[in-house]
Amino acid sequence: MVRGRKRKPGKRYPCGKRMREETEREAMSTVLEARKRHYGVSGNEAHDERLGTALGRLAFKGLISDLQYQAGVAFADLYRWHNVTVGLPMPSPSSVTGLLINEGIFGSSPSEPVLEVIDKVKRRYAEATATLADCDREQRLSPGRPPTFVVYRTICADEDGQHWDADDIGNLRVALNALVRVFRLR
Repeated sequence: MVRGRKRKPGKRYPCGKRMREETEREAMSTVLEARKRHYGVSGNEAHDERLGTALGRLAFKGLISDLQYQAGVAFADLYRWHNVTVGLPMPSPSSVTGLLINEGIFGSSPSEPVLEVIDKVKRRYAEATATLADCDREQRLSPGRPPTFVVYRTICADEDGQHWDADDIGNLRVALNALVRVFRLR
């Protein structure tokens, strides 16, 4: 005769301990609760994917336009591709696992990027950074931080800019408008 309570159903480790299975719904509910708590949004608004990045939160609050947000996302993708193809690390890895994957220890592709792709990414990145440098020269007498610095902190380092001065947000808008022209967004 078996003593004790009946075993709960589910997968188990070889030692007999139950495996913790977190469903996608449970993981998402944690994220949604955190968004509601941190950003003071309703349950429906917490589903907005823009709340996941600093640039997206600025767009969500209406501090930048949708077109400027698209240009920022395009620059973030270009920045990531440039760092991957050139072999530079990201400014802030999300986790140690992310760092190991980005450095090629786990899950990296065995093939090297094609030279044409590398040249194309380098040209696009050079064009975008040259445009941002032009923005810095044009805005050198304006108050606030330089546009390139604000773009880097917001898009590349994912620093929350909701509490920045209006001058910094204005310089970010100027830089994003220049990136709209570079990426030919409409």
